[in-house]
Amino acid sequence: MSETAIDPRELEGGLKRVIGRRMLMLFVVGDILGAGIYALVGQVAGEVGGAVWVPFLVAFVLAALTATAYAELVGKYPQAAGAALYTNKAFGIPFVTFIVAFAVMMSGITSASAAARAFGGKYLAEFVSLPTLVGALFFLALVTLVNFAGISESIKVNVVLTLIEAFGLLVIMVIGVFALVSGDGEPSRALDFHPANGAFLGVLGGTALAFYALLGFEDSVNLAEEAKEPARDFPRALFGGLAITVVIYIAVAFTATMLVDTKTLESSTGPLLEVVKVAGLSFPPKLFALIALLAVGNTALINMIMASRLVYGMARERIVPRVFAVTHPTRATPWAAILFTVALAVILVSTGDISGLADTTVLLLLFVFALVNICVLVLRREPVEHDHFRAPTWMPALGAVSCLFLTLPITGREGEVYLRAAILIGIGVLLWIVNRLIVGRVEKIDAGRIDSE
Repeated sequence: MSETAIDPRELEGGLKRVIGRRMLMLFVVGDILGAGIYALVGQVAGEVGGAVWVPFLVAFVLAALTATAYAELVGKYPQAAGAALYTNKAFGIPFVTFIVAFAVMMSGITSASAAARAFGGKYLAEFVSLPTLVGALFFLALVTLVNFAGISESIKVNVVLTLIEAFGLLVIMVIGVFALVSGDGEPSRALDFHPANGAFLGVLGGTALAFYALLGFEDSVNLAEEAKEPARDFPRALFGGLAITVVIYIAVAFTATMLVDTKTLESSTGPLLEVVKVAGLSFPPKLFALIALLAVGNTALINMIMASRLVYGMARERIVPRVFAVTHPTRATPWAAILFTVALAVILVSTGDISGLADTTVLLLLFVFALVNICVLVLRREPVEHDHFRAPTWMPALGAVSCLFLTLPITGREGEVYLRAAILIGIGVLLWIVNRLIVGRVEKIDAGRIDSE
């Protein structure tokens, strides 16, 4: 067997392969469901008018192109680490690998920040009246305490939260069916297409935002080492999970604009709560708000835990300054990495709105997705001995082009989004430089000691 075909099960201390196809698909669905659909339906409506489902459908098609690249690479290299692993195998340039890993980490922080803004909005207002920023900062403080306490989500917890998130969206779909049967609402409004900047630019801008709601599927590649048959099961779970979520999203988007006018949706930080309040089918608004808070909160918590552990892992590998590898003596949690990531989140929450933070998340991951699509083509020169899914060449090629196209200003993305993303990546570059200087100085000292001996 070639080196690239090493089965992690053969390695000492490898992870146990216990996750079947159904559980893997549920994880994909759970990873995608969350803050995006609960918070951004109104923002997408502002781009295209009533036909909110159109950008979600286009975003699904584009996400599916990149999903084929992930499906091939997971089957080929059934190991955790995702985009950073594929970049390292394709190019072998440590700095590029680091930037990819750092971009993924920063996308998690910006995603958590967007979720925090959504948490502090109208959903929270059902229980307590607080300024959005105050509610968002309170939520980040809560997330930090949970993170510091050492609580990590398990697959079983993820299943429970997935069911809660899915139930909330099912409520919206049932409301939609009831409205259609009873003649309530205006179904024609869900077919109205009145983009503010013209059809092409309107759909493009809406798609760039809707893409945020479909992110998360890339996290599932980190379960590759724990899947029973990753080469066989992962592609089916990935495409099946994407298909399930896009059907849910389109149905929810259609219902939202059928029952609530576009301006109300666009101005609300809790757009789906507006749907519940005007529905002919009675459902307690406070209960739905609680479901939405759990969905949004889960998105933020998972992302902040991921981000802090990534910083900790990179510090242990001496990729960033070792100070971030410091753990608490009793809790054994990476408190320095937690403080670093939450400090960035606080700054982002204080300076950005939901759509701007979501757009920053999308921008960072679009560059990562483009590179993953390129990696799958580059790595075709290194075949492995076991069977695995192989994407039609045109799909990752088109995926790379479409991802890069969506990063362009033509989408209507504001300049501050590019500036925010550049600053975040700049922080990574600075950490890399500082660390290299420290490591280089230590190596010189050690070399001097050896010579003197």
